[in-house]
Amino acid sequence: MAKNPNLIAALVFYLIFIAGLVFFVIIPSLEDKNWTKVLISGAFFGLVTYATYDLTNLATIKDWPITLTIVDLIWGTTLSASVSIITYLIAIKLRI
Repeated sequence: MAKNPNLIAALVFYLIFIAGLVFFVIIPSLEDKNWTKVLISGAFFGLVTYATYDLTNLATIKDWPITLTIVDLIWGTTLSASVSIITYLIAIKLRI
């Protein structure tokens, strides 16, 4: 792990991640007016995006910790589901 994280890279990732959530999860769910779809789609989007990183590292980097992979997959899934449902509920409340 880096001693000091690259905050610009992290910011760029989260901006792209949010754009992906809006495009692939939130807009389609608003069209369907289905909160369970946004929750499930958001969770799956988070799992897929975080798995891309973590499982690639697990497959290619010597001594990559499996515990880190599991924790990060849980984090990505939970974060994405939470952001998706909160954004969806705000959009419904604001009638967007």
